[in-house]
Amino acid sequence: MSSQAVGHLALLPLYAAAGTAILALLADLVTGRRAVIAGATLLGTLATAAAALVAVSADPTFCATGGCSWIPSWPAATTAVLFAGLTAGVLAFSLPALRLGIAPAGEFCFLLACSMTGGVTVAYAGDLITLIVGLETLTLPLYVLVGLRRFAPGERVTTAGASASVTFFLVSVVSTAVALLGVALNYAATGAVHLASLGPGPGPFAQLAGVGAALLVIGLAFKVAAVPLHAWAPATYDGAPVPVAAYLSTASKLGGVLALAAVVSRLDTRAVVVVLAVLTMTIGNLVALRQTRMVRLLAWSSVAQAGYILAALAPGEPGVAAALVYAAFFVVLELIAFGAVVALRLPGADGGEIADYRGAGRRKPWLGAALVLAFAGLAGLPPGLAGLFAKVSVVDALVDAGWIWLAGVVVLNAVIALAYYVRVSATLYTLPARIGISVTDPVLLDEAVHPSLPVPRAVAVALAGAVAVAVVLGFAPQVLFDAFS
Repeated sequence: MSSQAVGHLALLPLYAAAGTAILALLADLVTGRRAVIAGATLLGTLATAAAALVAVSADPTFCATGGCSWIPSWPAATTAVLFAGLTAGVLAFSLPALRLGIAPAGEFCFLLACSMTGGVTVAYAGDLITLIVGLETLTLPLYVLVGLRRFAPGERVTTAGASASVTFFLVSVVSTAVALLGVALNYAATGAVHLASLGPGPGPFAQLAGVGAALLVIGLAFKVAAVPLHAWAPATYDGAPVPVAAYLSTASKLGGVLALAAVVSRLDTRAVVVVLAVLTMTIGNLVALRQTRMVRLLAWSSVAQAGYILAALAPGEPGVAAALVYAAFFVVLELIAFGAVVALRLPGADGGEIADYRGAGRRKPWLGAALVLAFAGLAGLPPGLAGLFAKVSVVDALVDAGWIWLAGVVVLNAVIALAYYVRVSATLYTLPARIGISVTDPVLLDEAVHPSLPVPRAVAVALAGAVAVAVVLGFAPQVLFDAFS
């Protein structure tokens, strides 16, 4: 390690994120009031986003001969802002349940802020050790958040959350062990841990370095729920509180994409990544066609979306920018989808069956429009322009890199996905088929559609903000392309 002084300006986003967790803990200990705890956490997320923008021009720190361990840049700042925004959105979606005491506010906000700290660490990581530590810091709090729930007296106690938490933990431990083994083998072959120094091993150790790179990619693939490391996702998403499932599907996946992008852009892992990509997008879409529960459908859709991101990463460095842009568009649209589900369900309720949303678009037109916008964007269709540009960027990157056949697989899977996105969107505006009910009778019509539930103000504000971001990015996608280039 060189004698260079620690760059505190470069570390400002990490200080802000970690300070948010400490602030949430202190607010709980000193006041114990939910409003104060949530407000302190929300202010911390805003401070983290601001700190990322302030530190974007700072010099790298913790530098040694092989490179630096903490590297500020526009891509790092952009992803740190995304992590902060996702944390704020999920916190807002969780407020109605926290007010009812379904989950302890202090522990929830502390764990959520800790997870955000891990995401910020991943964004700025300049070596494999920092990258793995950041990913684990991002993931570890989620094991608890998935099963963090209080049951009211007389309420039926279920083990869905605990079972989902244990499944998530066990699979994650195995994947982390595989990733660490890959790091160890790569270090044994090349002596490098800094990302700037990664590359193929010397002649006698080239095969060992190749095995290490493959194991590292397979271990990291768990974070994005890539096939065959996807089995935990549907059960965990469906067993977790819906806002926590939203964080799993967005922030956790974003962290995995950043880690994979850092590795595949420097190591030759094309054979492994292309197999993962084809399997993930194809199996994700085919299984999603058969889903009847809303959160499970979103989970399998998320698996398929991970396949598109992996496809962009298959050529290596040429597709990294497209993959990061796609991931950014995806997490915003996914947050909208989960936010609409939260708004259409009772506080603390699970996602329910898809049939439970029949007529919801008629009862709550703006919520129906938000959910349709998210589904259209995830399908890559107007009016979801953000998703359309994301799909086009992936296909364009693959064609430019000469991977035309893989671009064809992406397009084919996008067509398959239309079936379930259109089916769920149509359900929002379809009335139940009941003998004797006239669609012209306002009383019977009112009884036939999704029940009218008040939308909490915090959920409405967060959802409106996410929709506004998606619309702005849809009309100005170049902002993201410039940030990640």
